[in-house]
Amino acid sequence: MYRSTKLHKGVATLSRAKKRAIMVAADLAVLPVALWSAYALRFAEWWPERYIIPYWWLFLVIPPVGVFVFARLGLYRAVVRFMGPQALWAVVKGAVLMAIMMWAAAFFYRFEGFPRSVPVNFALVTLVYVGGTRLLVRSYYQWLIKHYTQKEAVAIYGAGGAGAQLSMALANGREFYTAAFLDDDKALWGSTIKGIKVYNPAEFVPVIEQLNITRVLLAMPSATKKQRKFALDQLADAPVHVQTVPSMPEILSGEASLDQLREVDLEDLLGRDPVPPQEELLEASIQGKVVMVTGAGGSIGSELCRQIIRCGPRAIVLFELSEFSLYSIDQELEAIRADMNEQFAVYPLLGNVCHRERVEAVIARYEVQTIYHVAAYKHVPIVENNILEGVRNNVQGTRVVAESAAKLDVERCILVSTDKAVRPTNVMGASKRMSELVLQDLARTSAKTVFSMVRFGNVLGSSGSVVPLFRRQIKEGGPVTVTHPDITRFFMTIPEAALLVIQAGSMAEGGDVFVLDMGDSVKIADLAWRMVKLSGLEVKDEANPEGDIEIKFTGLRPGEKLYEELLIGDNVVGTSHPKIMRAEEEALDSRLLAQLLSELEEAEQLLDSNKACDVLTRAVQGFQHSGPVCDLLGPEQKYRPGVTIVATPRALHPQVANTVTSYQQISEKK
Repeated sequence: MYRSTKLHKGVATLSRAKKRAIMVAADLAVLPVALWSAYALRFAEWWPERYIIPYWWLFLVIPPVGVFVFARLGLYRAVVRFMGPQALWAVVKGAVLMAIMMWAAAFFYRFEGFPRSVPVNFALVTLVYVGGTRLLVRSYYQWLIKHYTQKEAVAIYGAGGAGAQLSMALANGREFYTAAFLDDDKALWGSTIKGIKVYNPAEFVPVIEQLNITRVLLAMPSATKKQRKFALDQLADAPVHVQTVPSMPEILSGEASLDQLREVDLEDLLGRDPVPPQEELLEASIQGKVVMVTGAGGSIGSELCRQIIRCGPRAIVLFELSEFSLYSIDQELEAIRADMNEQFAVYPLLGNVCHRERVEAVIARYEVQTIYHVAAYKHVPIVENNILEGVRNNVQGTRVVAESAAKLDVERCILVSTDKAVRPTNVMGASKRMSELVLQDLARTSAKTVFSMVRFGNVLGSSGSVVPLFRRQIKEGGPVTVTHPDITRFFMTIPEAALLVIQAGSMAEGGDVFVLDMGDSVKIADLAWRMVKLSGLEVKDEANPEGDIEIKFTGLRPGEKLYEELLIGDNVVGTSHPKIMRAEEEALDSRLLAQLLSELEEAEQLLDSNKACDVLTRAVQGFQHSGPVCDLLGPEQKYRPGVTIVATPRALHPQVANTVTSYQQISEKK
């Protein structure tokens, strides 16, 4: 084994010129043998002397002429280990051309006694010797790589054209070799593709140990989401790492190659095939208009921007508090615009949605016609620990943007909301429902601006999603943390959510609460289990104490719900889009809402988190704040003569023990 490996490394390290010289030398040696074989086949003798001796000089002429012909046909430019049909076709053409030249020389120069069938035999034998030797070298090279390098055995799911091409690509590499094919087509079971057997995916588990397979590659670039989910379900019990190849649009556009492996997208687990967007709805609020996106640098806001610029806006205003996030999305949009060769303007603007003068100035300066208000604090535990800032940003920020839109006659203002706004158990959800109430109230009084809200659940891959957290925990060796065994959530991909938000906003007539069809809810514990299994690892539990990754249940966080809802009541009607519904939600009396908003402002000024929670409880149906108040003193609280700020601890939730929870202002007695 050592000597073979050493030989293999020695050949592999030769320069390209030396390898070409070896091929030329091999052909110089093979071509005379091919001519002798042609004579031997014709006369069925090992050495037909009386026919060979008169034309012995042919054995000297044929080799250089043959090398010259093959060189002109580009045979020596082909890399043997990657040799394909083009190189073999060069051998065929060269062999035929030399046979014709030999026959023409015999005919025109009247070679007496020269057998006319020898050129034909020579062409056939040359094809076998020259082409066959290269195929043998290629096979030997691949055999060396397979047996004397640490190549990993993989199975390819999909025995079609993509699977066969992927297998060929892997065979020429140094990392993997194909040990089996899997396919859902019963007609292919038991057959072979390039000598590799095709198996039934349902009967694959016993084959894994037999063939020492550690990884399955999904070669289904044109499959639907449902087909991919079915394939993943078939592999649920297989102890293998599942990866996939890029989609067909990515391959055709040149963004990725077929052998560029990647982790399985978690949206494949949902099995949701997105409904094609309705172009008229995409364009109604965007085409030829100035569009403003608040929170443009966030995961949802940035995707909205990507979709918006593809709908032909006149200009897009990126309004963002984070400088780095604004820079990142601005650079990305500039690159996309350059590729599209479009002339619309992109304005990256720093600003806080709570700063009324700044928001009004931006809307007026750029003559904004459509606003997508995405800016919000959405991490439940963070907002629980920063109640006043969460309320300020989510409620007052929405109020500022919406009132500015109404004042300056913006055509449409769409609020991106959340399923956590329905019967909320946390401040984040309550603040988002309060934001909806603000827009519902303005919709009743605004004559020119159409206000609407779009409510949906979690999006895969967003900054608040559990998916990136689970991936990081699995990479670090676990444990994977899940708050509760029965907790469920709705999931949607970011691009799908962004497209539906745009379409829903175009349907609005005023005060509409749109709800996106999120499909079936997903059990988070099951999602964690599937992610561990798809990584080729075993879940460590009581039944399998020798497993790799433990799933640890940490308990519900403050304000967290087991199940999320999308509707407060039962009044919901369909729309022209199958994935968008319109909910009939109750609104607050305008005078009551104004009073509650005034009390919220007062709570912020006093830094009174308890009062802020009390206002939300009275404003938002179903909200009961049972978690601790652990809002810390903000930098805006300045020292005032005669007033002392005293921190007083309260009874705390176990997970936030030893945290300062409230502040009281105590007037100093004079």
